[in-house]
Amino acid sequence: MSKPTDAELQILHILWERGPSTVRAVNDALNAQREVGYTTTLKIMQIMHAEKGLLTRQEDGRTHIYAAAVTREDTQANLLQQFVDNTFRGSAMQLVMQALGNHEASSAELDEIKALIAQLEQKDKP
Repeated sequence: MSKPTDAELQILHILWERGPSTVRAVNDALNAQREVGYTTTLKIMQIMHAEKGLLTRQEDGRTHIYAAAVTREDTQANLLQQFVDNTFRGSAMQLVMQALGNHEASSAELDEIKALIAQLEQKDKP
C-alpha cells in the first residue's frame, strides 16, 4: 500500500466516517477544518484513485462517488509499522518505553496494557 500524505489521510478519515461521497461533500467536510479549494480536493482524490489505489470511484452520470479502497485498520497498521521501522529501528519495545516515559499512564491504562501483554503471552504459548 502506498503511504498516504497528510492531505490524503484527511480525505480517508472523511470517507471512513461518512462512507462513499462526492468530491463536493469531501471538500465541504475539509472546509469545516481549513479552507481547501474544490479543484485541489478533486486533484488529490483523482491521484488517490488512479495512481495510488487508495480510493475507488463509481460514476453515476456526471457525478463521481469515491470510497476508501483501504481500511482504517490496515492503514493505521501500515503507518505505525513504517513509523516504528524508521524511528525506532523496528523496536516496538523502544516505542512503548518512549510513549510511557513521555506520558503519565493512568491506573486504568496500565491495567489495559497488562491485559494486552497477558493476551500476547498466551498467543505465544504452544
